[in-house]
Amino acid sequence: MSGITAGDRQSGAQEGGFGLFLRRWAANPLQMGSVVPSSRALGRRIAALVERSGDEVVVELGAGTGAVTRALLDGGVPPDRLVVVEIVPDMARHLARTLPGVTVIEGDAFALSDALPEAMHGRVGTAICGIPLVLLPTEQQRRFVDAVEAVAPGRGFLLYSYCITSPLPYRTLGLSAKREAWTPLNVPPASVWRYRPAG
Repeated sequence: MSGITAGDRQSGAQEGGFGLFLRRWAANPLQMGSVVPSSRALGRRIAALVERSGDEVVVELGAGTGAVTRALLDGGVPPDRLVVVEIVPDMARHLARTLPGVTVIEGDAFALSDALPEAMHGRVGTAICGIPLVLLPTEQQRRFVDAVEAVAPGRGFLLYSYCITSPLPYRTLGLSAKREAWTPLNVPPASVWRYRPAG
C-alpha cells in the first residue's frame, strides 16, 4: 500500500499548479487576470450554477491550473462530460496530466467552433469563462460572445470576475446579465455573472 490518498494527489497537483500559475502570471499578468488561483469557495459557487442535461457537456474556457475544474468535478459534473479549453500550452499539458477523464483541448476560446469537435456543437449545457474579458476592448468581447454562440446557441455563459458591477457592457453586446453569486472568501472577492443573448 503506497499511503498516497486521492487527497494527497490533488494537493500535489494544486501545489505544482500554483508554481505554474505564478510563472504564467509573471510572464503575462493580463492573461491571468488575478495574482492567485481561484478559491474553492468560488469554485463551489460556479459548480452550483451549472446547467446540463442528457448528453450535454460543460465547457470551461481559460481553466488555468484547474481550480474551478476540480470544483466542477466535485460538484457532480462527470469527467467525460467536462471539456476544458486552455490556450497556454504548459497549462494545457498540466491539466491533461492532473485531470484524468476530462477532455483537455489546447485551443483558442475566441475560435470555439474550430477548437471544439463538431460533435459537441449545440451540445454545450454551460460554458464557463475564466478569461479576464473586462480587460479586453469591446470588439474582442464581441468575438468571444459570438464564439460561444456558435457552439452553444441561445445558452450564453457564466463569467467569474472581480468586478461588483457587470464586467461586460452587456447591452452593447446584445446580452442580458444577472449576477448569480458573490463570494467574499475568494482573494479578491469575486462575482459570478450569467450572460444570455437578449430577447
